[in-house]
Amino acid sequence: MMEISAVLNIVLSVVFIGVSWWALQAFRFDLFVKKPDSAQAKLLQILLSIFIGYGVARFFMEYLGWSLMLKDLF
Repeated sequence: MMEISAVLNIVLSVVFIGVSWWALQAFRFDLFVKKPDSAQAKLLQILLSIFIGYGVARFFMEYLGWSLMLKDLF
């Protein structure tokens, strides 16, 4: 069971990091950074994507864990 959970966690993290990257493409970074086409701005986008994607993946994994614990309640 732990192996499945680990694989699911990795897959969800990668998927949500990709979704976060895609969603951040609609955000206008040029309003907040001095040089929006610089390497620093791209690194900021990557780090934000990782931060948001990991957080969303963690939420879904915890929600799944909580849902699976409900079967012990009844």
